[in-house]
Amino acid sequence: MGRIFEVRKSTMFARWDRMAKQFTRIGKEIAIAVKTGGPDPNTNPFLRRCFQNAKSVNMPKDRVEAAIKRAQGKDMENFEEILYEGYGPHGVAILVETATDNHVRTVANIKSHFNKGNGAMGTSGSVSFQFKKMGVFKLKNEGLNHDDLELELIDFGLEEMGESTNDAGEDVFVIRCAFNDFGNMQKALEEKNLNTLSAEVEWIPNTVVELDEEQAQEVLKLVDRLEQDEDTQKVFHNLK
Repeated sequence: MGRIFEVRKSTMFARWDRMAKQFTRIGKEIAIAVKTGGPDPNTNPFLRRCFQNAKSVNMPKDRVEAAIKRAQGKDMENFEEILYEGYGPHGVAILVETATDNHVRTVANIKSHFNKGNGAMGTSGSVSFQFKKMGVFKLKNEGLNHDDLELELIDFGLEEMGESTNDAGEDVFVIRCAFNDFGNMQKALEEKNLNTLSAEVEWIPNTVVELDEEQAQEVLKLVDRLEQDEDTQKVFHNLK
């Protein structure tokens, strides 16, 4: 096992701005999970995943409970998940996952962000073919027997397993599986009582673009602009 490949992350958000954005993102995920699978985490694996991710960003329990309550209200917005594709400066491929209650507003805003960031929004399928949609689980480094765990998880769809660090600089283990195996992997990790820090669906680039520091900053400014949009959930890119 070596260090697993991860694309460069933007670091331009202030800490509190990023935390607020994460809480909003997870709040929308909870709303979608409750609408589609109900408020009981015992029967709703998507909601259990939301709980894990809320815990990973230290989202207060009362905010999680409030999000569930709002999702059950009659006046709660119905969020639609839409993926937008485009290119940033210097040919960097970018995917933008959104959750919106007004797709007309969202598409106009995302297009404007691309234009102002010296990029261009593309059509459906114009960029996503350069990525692979995968389930990504991060586990706390607790002296696990890596080789044994790797062998056990192969039967549940494991494709990659390696080491990385989280935003706090702590060592974590990263497990990746095909998107279609996400549910099987989540169930396997739960049954093994492993300390799963987060469980996400991510777009992993097939190849990466390497730029100098000045060019990279141009791309990251666009990424930050997209991340700060109220309808954006996640932004993926292939900048090394």
